[in-house]
Amino acid sequence: MTDAEIEKKVVATGLTAPRISKDDLEKKIKDVEICEFVSRSGQILRWAILTMENGFAVVGAHSCAVSPENDNEELGEKIAITNSINKAWELEGYALKEKIYQSNK
Repeated sequence: MTDAEIEKKVVATGLTAPRISKDDLEKKIKDVEICEFVSRSGQILRWAILTMENGFAVVGAHSCAVSPENDNEELGEKIAITNSINKAWELEGYALKEKIYQSNK
C-alpha cells in the first residue's frame, strides 16, 4: 500500500485523532543535502540530511549497494531520503505524543 493509499484509507475511515501525515512532515522539510562516501572496499554510502523548518537536522540510515557495480546514484539518493524521512517521522510522532501528553496533564 502506498502512502497516498494509506492516507485515503485513514480519511475514509474517519480517523480524527491527532497524527502526522506524510504531507505534514514533508512541509516541515526546508532543505535536503546528500552526503556521499566511498569506502576502501569501493562501496558508495549515501546519507540524506534533512533540515527541518526549526533548523534541526535529521539523518536516517545510509543507502548502499552491496556490490559497487550495482550502485545507482539516483536510486541511492532516493533510498537515503526515504530513510531520513522515516527517522523524521519517528521524531515528529514523539513530539506530537509529548504535546498531547502535556496538554492532558
